[in-house]
Amino acid sequence: MSIDWGEVITWSNAFDIVDILLVWYLVYKLIMILKGTRSIQLLKGIGIIVLIKLAAVTLQLQTIDWIMNRVIQWGVVAVIIVFQPEIRRGLEHLGKTGFRKKAKRSVNMSERLVMELDKAVQYMAKRKIGALISIEQQDLLDEYAATGIRIGGEVTNQLLINIFIPNTPLHDGAVIIQDYKIATAASYLPLSESSFIPKELGTRHRAAIGLGEVSDAITIIVSEETGGVSIAHKTSLLREMSRDDFVAYLTDQLVVEEEEEKTTNFIQDFFDNTKWGGSE
Repeated sequence: MSIDWGEVITWSNAFDIVDILLVWYLVYKLIMILKGTRSIQLLKGIGIIVLIKLAAVTLQLQTIDWIMNRVIQWGVVAVIIVFQPEIRRGLEHLGKTGFRKKAKRSVNMSERLVMELDKAVQYMAKRKIGALISIEQQDLLDEYAATGIRIGGEVTNQLLINIFIPNTPLHDGAVIIQDYKIATAASYLPLSESSFIPKELGTRHRAAIGLGEVSDAITIIVSEETGGVSIAHKTSLLREMSRDDFVAYLTDQLVVEEEEEKTTNFIQDFFDNTKWGGSE
């Protein structure tokens, strides 16, 4: 049986192209995730070192090549140390969400959540009461909830308004909503160090953007200077939203059309659905 080497080489080239495209896609996604954060500056530094290394090899600059080899060898350890917070958060997220099932999301509960948020935000916006409200999505916010005061109450516009009344014990910091309940108040969120944030935005906006850089939480900001309502979600900041746009965005992101129970790890599904002990 003869082997068609032309066909083998063609398939090999196709897999090489797919491999290269996947690598470029992963690099692109990594850059987009880190865009605007302090980590992007570190990636730029790594890129410069790689370029110097390539130039040294090409031009046969042996001394610079030797130095770059030492830098790269120790740089792996340095990167792990510098990126330790990001690596820790990523591993914690995998560990916590890997086998945790979300509670059933009710249509009535999700619609009620949007309604109560709308009433509270519009009330505070008209009176220029500053507020910061983060709603947990797939990425757990336990780390940030632990910095606040435990509430564990139903989400009502009266409770939200009362929390953010100026000069009260809980008005500073963020409210974190988990599983349709106000989990904590006065929680601290990570401040973004992005250089792309406009100078006129204050600490609340910077904290909301910072949380969006490390999670998929939806964070609502009410400015006490202007009364403007904004939403920070992942890499987006929607500023000065009208009431209609605000409600439409929350409805699109939070309201579900049917009850569903989400399992966040296929391994859990495997163990739940596999019959051990052979065929019946």
